[in-house]
Amino acid sequence: MVAENIVGTDEELGWRSVRGDFPVMENVVYLNSAASGPVPRPVHRAATGFYAEMLEGGDKLWEEWLERREQARASVARLINADPEEVAFTTNTSSGMNLIIDALGSRGEVVAGELEFPVSTITWMHRGARVRLVKAVNGELLTDDLLDAAGEGDSVICLSHVQYSNGFRADLEEIGRRKGGHPFVVNAAQSAGAFHIDVKRMGIDALCTTGHKWMLSGYGSGFVYLSRELLARTRPRSIGWMSVENPYGMSNTEFVVRPDAAPRAEMGCPHFA
Repeated sequence: MVAENIVGTDEELGWRSVRGDFPVMENVVYLNSAASGPVPRPVHRAATGFYAEMLEGGDKLWEEWLERREQARASVARLINADPEEVAFTTNTSSGMNLIIDALGSRGEVVAGELEFPVSTITWMHRGARVRLVKAVNGELLTDDLLDAAGEGDSVICLSHVQYSNGFRADLEEIGRRKGGHPFVVNAAQSAGAFHIDVKRMGIDALCTTGHKWMLSGYGSGFVYLSRELLARTRPRSIGWMSVENPYGMSNTEFVVRPDAAPRAEMGCPHFA
């Protein structure tokens, strides 16, 4: 017992090790992860290590960087129970939402909640979609009200998993189970990394998020999920040289766009590894 008081239990030592990865904790009690999480030492080492590799070798490690990206894609896919082919890396939630709108923007009205962060609303409005805002009841967006607003038509349901404005957490599994034929889009910026997400079980058709909040990966990181069904019935709005089946063929006369999610977001050289 004396030794335990001096050294600490395994659990205490574990938390001490975790806290040691966050230099910010040496000076403040950090409570603003909903805006941007503090970058831990391993993330800092990975980012600076990548540029050190470029500093010392240019693009000598190009193939290795691409392999690392695929490993990261597989990890993200496991995090949300998706297939790697359904995941693409973006720079933030906004870029991911615009890729989703590329796929669903022609579906008509969008049903969202009045508590939403504007990424979930004005991006659709900018493309000409009518956005219907469902009123909250005592700070909660009720599932019945959301589905009643969606009705029987072709509306898209778009909402945040956790609301930035008051922390309300939607029951995604219930909404997904009862959505009917409505495409279900989720802004997971305030939940990815903090709460469990299972896109298959929750019936989510598309999801976007950023990495700089609860996933602690810094600005300029994020990902988008597009279900296989959505990928199969939509066409990318924008592509680049890395979006095609044979990018190293360098053809200026013909091309075949890859069917997975990556070509819609990762159109050129990797921006991280």
